[in-house]
Amino acid sequence: MNAILRPAEERGHANHGWLDTHHSFSFAHYFDASHMGFRSLRVINDDVVKPGTGFATHGHRDMEIISYVVSGVLAHEDSTGGKGVIRRGDIQVMSAGTGIRHSEYNASRQDNVRFLQIWILPPREGLPPSYNQRTISEANKRNRLALLAGPESSGAALPIHQDARTYASLLEAGRVVSHPLQPGRGAWVQVVDGAITVNGVVMHAGDGLAIEDAAVVEIQAVSDAEFLLFDLA
Repeated sequence: MNAILRPAEERGHANHGWLDTHHSFSFAHYFDASHMGFRSLRVINDDVVKPGTGFATHGHRDMEIISYVVSGVLAHEDSTGGKGVIRRGDIQVMSAGTGIRHSEYNASRQDNVRFLQIWILPPREGLPPSYNQRTISEANKRNRLALLAGPESSGAALPIHQDARTYASLLEAGRVVSHPLQPGRGAWVQVVDGAITVNGVVMHAGDGLAIEDAAVVEIQAVSDAEFLLFDLA
């Protein structure tokens, strides 16, 4: 097994007042040539947005964008007509394709919203833009891996175009989950909260781990923990 830890404290960081964000990979003004992504996984931003503020309307193209809300309420609106409010347990997928414009705002006037913004490279350029959101119950993630997003044939809650699968889990202290990796595939584990071990590597909130040349990814919770797992071609 080849495993490379990306410690939380080594991520890029920017505090814009209204937005406090940590970048696992190069993004915006943060650039590190050795951290440009992992396979098709290009961006993991851990964003905290203050009440009543957010990202004004702006554009994207040729990217699969996933938002995973950890706490608070996020309001979305885009040029496809997609519109919705997502809360803890909700996930949204936006395929930017040939071009999409959208805004993301904290819908609360009292509480921060924290969410993970994830970008995955599409298999090709020029795909049609689209937007979808779903609620994934806490029960579906409790002590198991819930498939949030993946290819249409994968049975994921929401489809994306890339051969990449995004799982989430809420793992109670002492519990173990495992995920088999097909030959030639890699995995990235991102800890949202708590502490876990992944194939013996200790990880804490904000840490990421790139895994290759492994037949299985075994995750044990050191404390109650929440994490994402990406299975990537």
